[in-house]
Amino acid sequence: MRAIVAENSELVIVDRPTPSPDAGEVLIKVAAAGVNRADLMQRQGFYPPPPGASDVLGLEVSGEIVEVAADVTNWSVGDKVCALLAGGGYAEYVNVPAPQVLPIPDGIDLATAAALPEVACTVISNVVMAANLTLGETLLIHGGASGIGTHAIQLAKALGARVAVTAGSPEKLAACVDLGADITINYHDDDFAKILTNLGGADVILDIIGAKYLAQNVAALATGGRIVIIGMQGGVKGELNIGALMGKRASITGTTLRARPVDGPGGKGEIVAETLATTWPLISTGDIKPVVSQTFSFDDAVSAHEYLERGQATGKVLLTVVD
Repeated sequence: MRAIVAENSELVIVDRPTPSPDAGEVLIKVAAAGVNRADLMQRQGFYPPPPGASDVLGLEVSGEIVEVAADVTNWSVGDKVCALLAGGGYAEYVNVPAPQVLPIPDGIDLATAAALPEVACTVISNVVMAANLTLGETLLIHGGASGIGTHAIQLAKALGARVAVTAGSPEKLAACVDLGADITINYHDDDFAKILTNLGGADVILDIIGAKYLAQNVAALATGGRIVIIGMQGGVKGELNIGALMGKRASITGTTLRARPVDGPGGKGEIVAETLATTWPLISTGDIKPVVSQTFSFDDAVSAHEYLERGQATGKVLLTVVD
């Protein structure tokens, strides 16, 4: 099979043996794969795959199950699915632990479904499971026009929250409004901490920036607020005013998804099950829609990475995989 790996910070198409599923796994013939910033970091040498994971890029796919391990009873050959991966998605076939596989939601075509697993599981695990966003609270999303941001806006609105977003252009902010955002902040022009403070503060902040925004995030919190850091685009080391955090009885959590175990508390299986229970019905009713910015062919993966790196995307970027 053909697959894409990173060599000297470049994407290279290689030939690999088509795998067979190990115990507890299914083999998926890939229709499409999601392109994520984690893939850009892996290509650049900053985000190696977890121990035991494939060196092939790609953290989510959609496709058809073509082989099932003998001990897997809840999936069958021919099932159309999408899946969360630790790696291996930029390929014609990929093995996936059965608990990380999801059915295609009603009304979503097979290729578009590749835009869902990573963002849906990230948002559920952080906004709902870690931060416990509830009805009437305010969620601030940094990078509101990103794949994660566009999904988080819709989920938060479906849960009855007020949504504030930051983005870097009027066009991206307008797209966020179309998805349901109540408060939009251009981070080039405005101080999000001041704006949120004047509006009563954010109960939950979903942060992809990290160190650069640490002090402002604390300032933007309401009493009892929760910051969940899921990215480090703004660096890894920041200065924290512990007094300010304590004064607001606030908390900061940092999480990752890729390196989690499949099973057990906080594992990917648990997150996928919560995603299936909470998010999938909202997709089927149209309350949440996958937002795809652009789709590239497998052979044009370099262009897909360049497009995402330039900050042009609103929503997800996909690769379609063809035999």
